[in-house]
Amino acid sequence: MPGMDGFELAELIRGSPCTAHMPIIFLTATAQETNRTFRDYEAGTVDFLYKPFDSRILNSKVDVFIQMERQKQQLATQLATVQQLLDANEMLMAVLGHDLRTLPSAVIASAEYLARFVQDENVANIGTRIKSSGMRMVRMVDQLLNLARLRAGRVTMQPRSVELITLAKNIIEEYEARVGKGRIFLLRHGDTLMNGVSDLLSQVFSNLIGNALQHGLDGSAIQVRLEGRDEDVVIVVQNAGEIPVEVLPTIFAPYRSGRRQSESSGLGLGLYITREVVQMHGDDVRVHSSANEGTSFKVTLPRMPRPRADERPDAAQLFRLS
Repeated sequence: MPGMDGFELAELIRGSPCTAHMPIIFLTATAQETNRTFRDYEAGTVDFLYKPFDSRILNSKVDVFIQMERQKQQLATQLATVQQLLDANEMLMAVLGHDLRTLPSAVIASAEYLARFVQDENVANIGTRIKSSGMRMVRMVDQLLNLARLRAGRVTMQPRSVELITLAKNIIEEYEARVGKGRIFLLRHGDTLMNGVSDLLSQVFSNLIGNALQHGLDGSAIQVRLEGRDEDVVIVVQNAGEIPVEVLPTIFAPYRSGRRQSESSGLGLGLYITREVVQMHGDDVRVHSSANEGTSFKVTLPRMPRPRADERPDAAQLFRLS
């Protein structure tokens, strides 16, 4: 347009909603000046051609940028569709989670009545088994919901002051109500106060202790150790029993567990969720297992959460990055 330089023209094109995403290639007879070229690039110009020019080069560049723009539009459409699917999946899981939690509650309550108040020992034993199965169903539902939220990137970090020893005691008391006292031992050394998300960290204790109870040697002791250091707090959950060597490489993968797949009675999501939660706080969890020393899971939690390196962007962020 008369009286406008390339920078002003590019800003005019970018300022209109109809042409904001249009690739701009300047065809000019002016002298090539580095400062002016960079200025025009900053305004959104994608390329320059100086006269005299080859029409074949011009056509080739136009074709390339048109294809890139079409691919970008296709990607944006795909991301919008993915976001809609994620929203629908989250809503479905929330509805199913509510309904699936409600059903076992009645079963568990009835089973507890049979186990406590019915005189017939056989019936009481049946009630105990029904209660155990109902509790396992509830844990599976919780794990599926947590998995859906983690993979959809819906779990947000809102760190607050958390006393890990208190979380550990609460989880241990819950398990002792099921398996009896005298099997789980809690040791503490140093300050275990940190910033984190208490509900998520409670899942770490619950998953690791539950895993030790389920996969450790029957009746063996479980030790939970907390060590407060200068910049982090270390949690170690140790039990007797060895994890098979072939299982270790995929121990934290979803739908795996500490036993061979044919021996597992759960979904195998507990350790995967544990690792995701620990990584959200900025560190990792490691496992060591041998016949002589047993199995130990070591969790390191920074006192102040650090952003994870592989933070997954949501669909909107992916669109901006494109």
